[in-house]
Amino acid sequence: MKKFFATLSLLFIVLIFITGCGPSSVTVRTRPEPPYYARPMAPGPNYVWIDGEWIRSGRGYAYRHGYWMAPRPRYHAYISGHWERRRHGWYWVHGYWN
Repeated sequence: MKKFFATLSLLFIVLIFITGCGPSSVTVRTRPEPPYYARPMAPGPNYVWIDGEWIRSGRGYAYRHGYWMAPRPRYHAYISGHWERRRHGWYWVHGYWN
């Protein structure tokens, strides 16, 4: 009986682990267009505009508007995110500080 419960417990743990592992990337068939909105004024002279990003939302993407950010020390520029064509559709590559 102990062996049965040990096996059942192990199976339960493995199932939880497998179902918790989602896809590492989300691809979409068509590249969505970002919504248009006016860029607000910079809050200060050295601020950097961070373009809007597409963030994962279920099986697709949702758009997050751009914003102003104070420059980060030791970084020179912000590289904007972009859509990349993959085998089964389009994949969003996030922006980063360089």
